[in-house]
Amino acid sequence: MHPTRFHPSRQHGAFTLIELLVVIAIIAILAGMLLPSLGKAKSAAQRIACVNQVRQLGLSATLYAGENAGQFPERSITNRWPERLFPTFRSVKILVCPSDIGTDPATGKSGNRPATAIQDPNAVADSAPRSYIINGWNDQFALEMGDSFNMGSIINRTMREGVIREPSETVLFGEKLYSSGHFFMDFLEGKLGNDVETLNHSVHGSSVRGTQGGRGGGSNFAFTDGSVRYLKHGRSLAPVNLWAVTERWRTNAINVTP
Repeated sequence: MHPTRFHPSRQHGAFTLIELLVVIAIIAILAGMLLPSLGKAKSAAQRIACVNQVRQLGLSATLYAGENAGQFPERSITNRWPERLFPTFRSVKILVCPSDIGTDPATGKSGNRPATAIQDPNAVADSAPRSYIINGWNDQFALEMGDSFNMGSIINRTMREGVIREPSETVLFGEKLYSSGHFFMDFLEGKLGNDVETLNHSVHGSSVRGTQGGRGGGSNFAFTDGSVRYLKHGRSLAPVNLWAVTERWRTNAINVTP
């Protein structure tokens, strides 16, 4: 007598179309629930990476000042601050915030001068894509120079650490608009000043992203005492302008639309 063999029915070995549709629907629902959380986690990681980069730039500037009689990098039109600090931070990758839109934030300008007129082809850091901008200090220079002050007259001038009255409340580095090539944040340039026209006040956590910056959210800032802070949209300018050194400009608050 031959043993009975079991032959499973093919009908029970495959999913039906309805079962497949149910599985796909469940996966879609789970993905919809998880994607916002993953997006927030990615955003948080990018913001932390940006904080570390800004901190490294601030540390590089502090070390530079320590080696140069307490003076921050001079305001030059060649061999500018990225190039001068490059021996300390050593990698141009830290010049690009991971939260920036696209892959190549603008660089290559000092004020309104075209990049081709000032760019040194051997300046690796100066010519690298860059998300950050340094304080131009021109409110202090204007106070010191009086009537002889103009934007051309401050070339090669330096800012001394000891002049800064409130180092824990004075910005050294901030985040610029993606499309701006400015190296220095200048109050006295443009129609409204670089603090309004060039800074990106909402790199992180903004509901609107783009080359001109969004609203809401905030950005990271390095201060001259070595600290780094995240400030909400516009809080580097009001109620106190934290980019200013002189009392007159610090209390000349600018309204930035929230």
